[in-house]
This record gives sequence, structure tokens and C-alpha cells, in this order.
Amino acid sequence: MDPLLKLFDEGKVKLYDLSQPLGIHTPFWPYYPPFEIKYFKRKPEHGVNAQYIQSSIHIGTHLDGPRHFLTRGKTIDEIPIEWACGPGVIVDLTDEMDDLAIYTPEMIEKRVEVREGDILILHTGWHRYGYGGSEPDEERYIHYHPGADRRMVKWLLKKRIKIWGVDAVSTDHPMNLPIGRFLGKGTFGHCERVRRKAEEKFGKENLEKLFPPEDYQLTHNALFPHDCIHLENLGGQISAPELQNRRCIISCLPVKFEGGESAWCRVVAMIAEE
Repeated sequence: MDPLLKLFDEGKVKLYDLSQPLGIHTPFWPYYPPFEIKYFKRKPEHGVNAQYIQSSIHIGTHLDGPRHFLTRGKTIDEIPIEWACGPGVIVDLTDEMDDLAIYTPEMIEKRVEVREGDILILHTGWHRYGYGGSEPDEERYIHYHPGADRRMVKWLLKKRIKIWGVDAVSTDHPMNLPIGRFLGKGTFGHCERVRRKAEEKFGKENLEKLFPPEDYQLTHNALFPHDCIHLENLGGQISAPELQNRRCIISCLPVKFEGGESAWCRVVAMIAEE
């Protein structure tokens, strides 16, 4: 018998769902259309229940493909399946994360070994503010989440990471996104509030150095040309104690979406029980 199948048959493999629920209450990216669903057939009239959905892909747990930012980048159906399932690591950064925090390679490497080509999952704790989380707060989830800077970009390329993910609405820091640059400017003042909090946290004089204009949407623009792509809006059982700072098998298989710039996916971690 195949050794992996034997482990499953003996009940020695445990699965953990790292995905957020997807539905009409799921927070969606600012100015993107929300998730819509309706029945177009019902059992009493048609003998079957069937539904129709209309939505942006950038809602709920999803994998951004290179085509999302590159006109000639790989589409979802062109991503090798070997990238999307294999050895990886889940890193617990929750003790160092707060509003607008920056996570760094040093934080990761002092907790766990990351090997070349791993699937890397960052547990920041921010999923608790999202839909299905323990402390739902949509504004905090979208506007004040932790993110990466140039140090992380260089390290991911050095490690040859093909897929990494985070339990937040974006891998980019809010100050490198519309959230901190122009979202709701003037009328609603969203970016002004984010910028004020960033000034209090990092110092007004440091913002230009930490988040220069050329770093706008950094983890997308700098990594996608190298086919280093990412998962956003992770959650589910990501905080399970037995997953923290350990190696496991991670599966993040997207819908085989022909020509797709991104796709929804169910992310699962697999560990062998002692």
C-alpha cells in the first residue's frame, strides 16, 4: 500500500481548513462589487435547486495569479499544480502583530525553518476581525491589517517561494495600497485616518522612507513578474495550536479557471498525528 494512503486509512492524517467562508456577508475589496447569489431554479417548480452567482474573485479566500497585475502573466489554469500542493510551514506571528504592523523575514526565521520552495502561511491573527472571525470588525480588518515591505519581497525571492499567504485582506501593507493613499480621500477620509495612525506608529518623518511612492502595491508588482504569488483572506482553523510554527503539507488548489487572473480556493493543512 502507498505509505501516504496507509496513513489516511489508519486515521493518522488530520486536515485543517484554513479558508474563510464565502457569502453575502464576506468583506470585499473596497470599490469592488460584492458577492451576489440567487436561485434560478427551485425544487417545487423545477425538481432541482440551482444557484447563480455574480462576484469579483477578490473576496473570501483566493489565490492571486500573475495575470492579476501582468498583461502577459500566467493565468490560473497555467499555474503548475505542483506549486499549489506540497511541503510548507505555518508561522505564528500573532504576538508581534497590531494595527498596521510590518512583518519581516527575521520574525519568521526566529520561529521556524523555511525551506526553499515551501508554501508559506503567515498567521497574523487578523482573520479574527473578518467574516466568521471571533471579533468581527470589517473596518479594522480592511484598513489596519499588517503587511509586508521590501525586506519581505527580497527574502521571498531568495527562498524561491512560489506561493505564500496571509490571514488578512492583502499581503501589502495598507500604506502601500489605496487604503492608505487615496481610498475615500476627502469625502469619507478613510486614507487620512489610516495615515494618521501610521504617523503615530512609525513617525511622520519615517513614512516616506518606509512606504515610498514606488512601493505602491509592492508585493504584487515586485513578485508577480517572478511568479511568486499569494493567498489572501486565510482563516478558518489557522489558529489551531497544533499548527503553529510547524511544517506540514499545504494544499491551496484553485478552481481551474481558464484565462483567470485569480481564483477562489480551499486551503487545507495536513499533519500526521503522533
